[in-house]
Amino acid sequence: MSWVYLFVAGLLEVGWVVGMKYSEGFTRPVISLATGLAMFFSFYLLSAAMKNLPMGTAYAVWTGIGAVGAVVLGILLFGEAMTAARLLCVALIVSGILGLKLVTNS
Repeated sequence: MSWVYLFVAGLLEVGWVVGMKYSEGFTRPVISLATGLAMFFSFYLLSAAMKNLPMGTAYAVWTGIGAVGAVVLGILLFGEAMTAARLLCVALIVSGILGLKLVTNS
């Protein structure tokens, strides 16, 4: 169950990163509230996952999911550059996440 918590925590991290962009500096109340809730639950689920997963693994996977999601949604939603170099870097992050999952015994 810890890996499920961690995965959802990572998705929520992507949500709050995108929410920060849409909140326009936290000037849009509803989006700002949703962003804050996503932050809270992302941290909560990360801490729940860390009960059974190594801290370094959990944090690296959480930030990796957030980084990959932020890059992909930046490309899709905000027209950010989609270069071969950026996609290669995203692939390397995904490789690292999968590698940590494979070598962690929890």
